[in-house]
Amino acid sequence: MAFDALRDTLPDYAKDIKLNLGSLASDQSLSEQQKWGAFLACAYATGAPALIRALEAETEARLTPEAKNGAKAAAAIMGMNNVYYRSVHLLKNEEYRTLRAGLRMNVIANPGVDKGDFELWSLAVSAVNGCGMCLDSHEEELRKRSFTSTQVQTALRIAAVVNAAAAVLRAEAALAA
Repeated sequence: MAFDALRDTLPDYAKDIKLNLGSLASDQSLSEQQKWGAFLACAYATGAPALIRALEAETEARLTPEAKNGAKAAAAIMGMNNVYYRSVHLLKNEEYRTLRAGLRMNVIANPGVDKGDFELWSLAVSAVNGCGMCLDSHEEELRKRSFTSTQVQTALRIAAVVNAAAAVLRAEAALAA
């Protein structure tokens, strides 16, 4: 498995990250599609090539092409939205919060997969990208769809650990260069 092989390449100082990747891969609080879609979306959000390749390979048999596309779409649209909405939230001038965003976001309305799964992936990517406004919005949508606190927390844990793995891989690549 590509994911296990990548996990095994993490250095000893990242032992906790290795262990967390393993426990999250076997977590059962989310469906397989929700879990592996979150892993893939977060990998794309980090932009770490080795992590993206490993999770692309790992999800080949775990996700339908539509689910893979949905996870990548969540990473793409949140890459835009997280910057915009985080900025609007951080600006002292509150007028920006009253203005229409004027950005195309059609995939949110029609993601091509279960809307709850897409919202979960969007929440996880928003955690990676650090947008509180988006985190609140997606968590609210998940609650409307009866997702539990444990399920939301699992997606946040996946985001945190994938982000940490990406940071370790980038650091190790910098040392090797």
